Amino acid sequence: MNSYLVKLFVIVTLLPTFTYGEDIDYLRDIKPMFVEKCVSCHGPVKQEADLRLDAAKFIAREEGLEPVAISGHPEKSLLIERVTSSIDERMPPEGEGEALTPKQVKLLREWVRLGMPAPEDEEPLPTPDEHWAYQKIVRPKAPSAENGKSTHPIDRFLAKQQAEQNLKAVARTNPETLLRRVSLDVVGLPPTIKQLEAFAANHSQEAYESVVNQLLDSPQYGERWGRHWMDVWRYSDWNGYKQAVRGSQRHIWRWRDWIIESLNEDKSYDRMIVEMLAGDEVAPLDPEILRATGFLARNFHNSNRNIWLDATVEHTAKAFLGMTINCARCHDHKFDPIAQQEYYTFRAIFEPHNVRTDRLPGQANITKDGIARVFDKEPAIETFLYRRGDEKHPDKENPLAAGVVEILGLPFEVQPVGLPVKGFFPALSEKIQQEDIARLEAAYKKTAAALGKFTLAQTAKNDKAFTGPPSPSLPEKLSDEHQLAIVKNAAAKTKLASLRARYAADRTKFLPAEKKNQEELDQLVKTAAKAERLANWSAARSTTFQKWRALDSARSSDEKNAGKKIAAIDKAQKEFIAARTEIAKKQVELSKTDAKYNSVGAVHPQQSTGRRLALANWIVHRDNPLTARVTVNHIWLRHFGTPLVDNVFDFGMRSPQPLHHDLLDWLASELVESDWSMKHIHRLILTSQTYQQASAASKELLAHNNSIDPDNHYYWRANVQRLESEIIRDSVLHVSNQLDMTMSGPDIDFSEGENVLRRSVYFRHAYEKQMLMMTIFDAASPNECYRRSPSIIPQQALALSNSQLSISAARSLAADINKTHSEPRAFINQSFLTLLSREPSNDEMTACQRFLQSQEKLLSKQDNLTKVEGNVKTKVEPAADPAIRACENLIHVLMNHNDFTSVR
Repeated sequence: MNSYLVKLFVIVTLLPTFTYGEDIDYLRDIKPMFVEKCVSCHGPVKQEADLRLDAAKFIAREEGLEPVAISGHPEKSLLIERVTSSIDERMPPEGEGEALTPKQVKLLREWVRLGMPAPEDEEPLPTPDEHWAYQKIVRPKAPSAENGKSTHPIDRFLAKQQAEQNLKAVARTNPETLLRRVSLDVVGLPPTIKQLEAFAANHSQEAYESVVNQLLDSPQYGERWGRHWMDVWRYSDWNGYKQAVRGSQRHIWRWRDWIIESLNEDKSYDRMIVEMLAGDEVAPLDPEILRATGFLARNFHNSNRNIWLDATVEHTAKAFLGMTINCARCHDHKFDPIAQQEYYTFRAIFEPHNVRTDRLPGQANITKDGIARVFDKEPAIETFLYRRGDEKHPDKENPLAAGVVEILGLPFEVQPVGLPVKGFFPALSEKIQQEDIARLEAAYKKTAAALGKFTLAQTAKNDKAFTGPPSPSLPEKLSDEHQLAIVKNAAAKTKLASLRARYAADRTKFLPAEKKNQEELDQLVKTAAKAERLANWSAARSTTFQKWRALDSARSSDEKNAGKKIAAIDKAQKEFIAARTEIAKKQVELSKTDAKYNSVGAVHPQQSTGRRLALANWIVHRDNPLTARVTVNHIWLRHFGTPLVDNVFDFGMRSPQPLHHDLLDWLASELVESDWSMKHIHRLILTSQTYQQASAASKELLAHNNSIDPDNHYYWRANVQRLESEIIRDSVLHVSNQLDMTMSGPDIDFSEGENVLRRSVYFRHAYEKQMLMMTIFDAASPNECYRRSPSIIPQQALALSNSQLSISAARSLAADINKTHSEPRAFINQSFLTLLSREPSNDEMTACQRFLQSQEKLLSKQDNLTKVEGNVKTKVEPAADPAIRACENLIHVLMNHNDFTSVR
C-alpha cells in the first residue's frame, strides 16, 4: 500500500465509525479497499464507465445508468461479479493492481447484503480542480495577535491553531541553546566561546536578530544550505570505471560552487531555476552561468539515453514542482491528472539536449578541467510515446511536440534562441585562439632550436632533396639526429601555418552577412585546405622517419634473446609499413585543389530550441501554484525537522491539504513578493518565537501538550534534531581549530576525508564514492534524497570513537584548553562550552572530575595497561603526561555526547 493510501486509511479509521450487522464498518473496511483498489480508474481523476467509487453514494449511480451494486443482493451485483471474475474481466485488471483477497471479497459481499450502509455526510475525494495544491496562491491574512503574544506572522498563524487545540507554546530557550541551534542551522558550525559570551551578555530579540543577519551574511551560509539544496537537486560528482565516465560529468563541482555562491549572494530562486534549466539559452557566453546547467548534466547516463531522459523528467518535476510526472511514463497517472502523453510532451522539452565540456583558458585538456554544461545538440529530433513505457515500441506515427502538464493552466511559450558565434563555436574565443597559436609557436621554436645545432648549408642542401619518406638508401644520408630535426621542424612549421589559416577561414566564415566578403572567404578556405593537406603530409613524414629509426634500432639491437629480437623487429616493421602507407595517402592528397578542411573546433547548432527556457519560465511563473509552495516547504523542513507538507516531492492528489495550509501559502507569497529571496524566508523563520522555543518544558506542560499533540504537529515546542553527517565531521574539526575554511575548488577524493581537513561539502559525492563517516551518519544518496532519514546504529558511536580524525582532534583540543585552563574544574567547564555550547550541570561536573581522576590514575601505571594494536594511525600522538592524556580522553568522550551530535 503506497504512502497516500496508508494516510487515507489512517484518516478514515479515525473518523466516527458506523458499524452494522456483522461488525462491518464502511469507513474502516470498505472505503479504504475502494481507495486502494479502485479509485485510480473510478475516482475524482478518471471515471471509467462513468463510475466513481470514492464515495458510497456513487455506487447507486445516476438515473439511466445501471447500478453496480444492488442493495441486499450481492449475487445480482455487477460489482461483486467483476471483482471475482477471471483474469480477462477481473477488476482491478491484471497489470493495474492486485485482485481482492478472499477476506476483502467476503467483506464487500456482506456489506452489499447489509444494504451498503455508509455515513450520509460522507464527502467524496476532491477533484483535481478542487485539489489544494493546484489552486492559485492567494496570500492569507495573518490572524490577529493576542495580548502579550508575539506579533510575528508565523507565530500568529500557529498561535491561533494552538489555541484551538488548547495547546500552550513552550517559552524561549536559553541563550546558549538558541545560539548553538541557529549557528548550526545557518552556517553548519557551532558557536565559539566568545560568541556564546557575547550573546549571553545581550540576548534580547534585537541582539538575536543581529546574530541572524551576521550568520546569513557569512560565506559559510552558502556551504551549509548549499548541501541542503544539493540533496534536493541530486548533486553527484562523476562516477565510472577508471577514466570512463558512466554517470554525471567531470568537473561538475563547478555547479556545486555555483550553488554556494548563488545562495551567498541571495540570487533570486526563480533566476536560479532559469539558470539551471536554461543557462546556455539565457547567457551562452557566460561560464559563470553555464556551470549552473550542471543540474541537467548531472543526469548523464552513458549506457542508455532513455534512463538519462527519464531521470531528467522525473527529478526536474519532483525538485521544482512536487509532481510525480514519472508515474505517467507507462500509462496515465493513477492518482494525478497527468496523461501518459503529457509525460512524453514533457520529455520532448529535453529531447534535443546533450552534454559537452567547454574549454577554459589555461587548460586545453578538458579531462583535467573545463565546464560541464548542456546544449541542444539535436534541435530537430522527434519524441515518440512508448507504448506501455517500452522503449522498444515507440509510436513513430505520432511524434509529439514539447509541452507541460495542462492541469496548472499556465502559458508555455517556446521561442527558439539564436546563439552568438562563440556560443556554438567556442573554439573561436580569442583566448583559446591565442593559447592554441602560442602553443604551436612554442613547439615550432623548440624544433627550430634543435635544428639550429646543425649548419645552415647542410640543412638547406639536404632538406631540399628530402621530399619523400626516408629510406635506408638516401643519396646523401645525414645523421639520424639531423634528419629528425629537419622533419620535426617542418612538421611543426606547417602545423602552425595550418592552424593560422584555418582560424582565418573559420573567423571569416561566421562573420555577419553584411561583413562577409565571399571572394575573400573562398580564397581563405582554399588556403586553409591547402595548408592542412601540407601539414598532414609533413606530420606523416615525421612519423615515417621516426618509425624507420625504430626499425633500424630494433635490427641493430644487441638483444641476446633471439625470439624477443625477432618480435621487436616484426613489430617495428609493421609500424613502419603502416606509416609508409599513410604518407603515400597524404602524398596523393597534396595534389588535390578542393576547399575541404577541418574547422579548428567543434561547431554546434547555431540555434537552441528555447524549450528549456520556456519550461523554466513556466515553472517560475508567478501564478504557478506549486513552485513557491514546494520551495518554502523544503526550507521549513530543514529549519524545524518536519515539513508543512509531509511528502516533499509529491504535492499531487495523494497529498492531503496540510494542517498549516494558510501558513504555507503565506510563506509562499512572501517568497514570490520578496523577489524570490530565500534569505528573506530564512530571516522570517529564524526570528519567529516559534523557532526560538525550547525543546523541553515543565513536566506539567509537557504532559498536557503531549496528551493532545504528542507528535508536535502544531509546533508548540522545538524538535530535537540529529545533525547531518557533514556537520558532525565539520564540527569535530571546527571545535579543535583544525577546520580548513578554504572555499570552492575541485572535488577532493572521498578517501582523503580523514587527512584533508576541508569542509565535507567539498569531498567527492557519487555512487560508491562517499566518505565512510558520511554514509554511517546517513549522508544523502546521490541518486535521490529529497528528505534525509536519520538512523541510530552502533557504527555511529564506533565511527566517532575510532576515527583518527576525532582522536587527533580531541588530543589537539585538549592541549589547547590545557594551556589556559589546566585546573580540572576549569578544564571541564571550558570543554563543555567548546563542544556542547553550555556549561556542565553539577552532576556532569562531578562525573567528569571522577573520570579525570580515574583515568589519570589508570594511565600513570603503564605497566598494568594492556597494549591494543589497532589499525588507526593518528596524526597527533597521545600526551605523555597521564593528567593531560586523561583530558584527551574526556574530550573524546564529549565528542560522542548526544548534545554534540544533535541540536536542541
